[in-house]
Amino acid sequence: MQVKAGSVGGRAIVAVALAAALGGCAESADDDGKKAPSASPSAKGTGGAGKAAASGGTVGAAGSACELPVSFGIAKDWKAKAIDAEAELSKSSKGSDGDLTGALADAFLRQGPVTAACEIDAKPAGNIGFLRVWTGKAGDTDAGGVLRAFVAAEDDVSKAKYHSFKTGGGLPAVEVEYLYTSKLLDETKKESAFAVSTPDGPVVLHLGGMDTAEHEEMRPAYDLAKQTLRLT
Repeated sequence: MQVKAGSVGGRAIVAVALAAALGGCAESADDDGKKAPSASPSAKGTGGAGKAAASGGTVGAAGSACELPVSFGIAKDWKAKAIDAEAELSKSSKGSDGDLTGALADAFLRQGPVTAACEIDAKPAGNIGFLRVWTGKAGDTDAGGVLRAFVAAEDDVSKAKYHSFKTGGGLPAVEVEYLYTSKLLDETKKESAFAVSTPDGPVVLHLGGMDTAEHEEMRPAYDLAKQTLRLT
């Protein structure tokens, strides 16, 4: 995802604030400034691959922190928060910077054909990163196509590897693992995502992280989502 601002100062602060609110496409470097090591993605053959984290509850069903077309288990101590993208976009478009603020909000709240709907924060569990849920419009039933468009909308991606699997709830899914290079931080890190189709539209779950090491530490939470995801 690439965001351009015409000047520094207040506009740059808006960009930083939006990045912080959603964790950003490129999280900050670690405390001692070391770069994350590059890592080649390795595709998993099934949705059950990897040891899942202990469950701390579920999201997706009515009355949960995020009401979604799917439900799945979230790792213990991770905290889920719904994102009302339309409300945030409307609010931003009326901000003091006008079109700029709205463009920045759109860049962080939309990626390709999907819109941010929920973020599950790993910080209470001791990691820096999020498992984010993105949803699309009803009628788009090609999960693979949606996932490829999602990845294509993120700049500086390489070595993307796709494969199909079924979630623990029996839903056909497509997964991708890839490398994202941040020009701002001059580092490369691993990211993962998978997509499913539902009667209410496609759903994408994405796991980033501050760096590759954080990504790998958070992977059990992502595997828990894969192994428990089903229609609500």
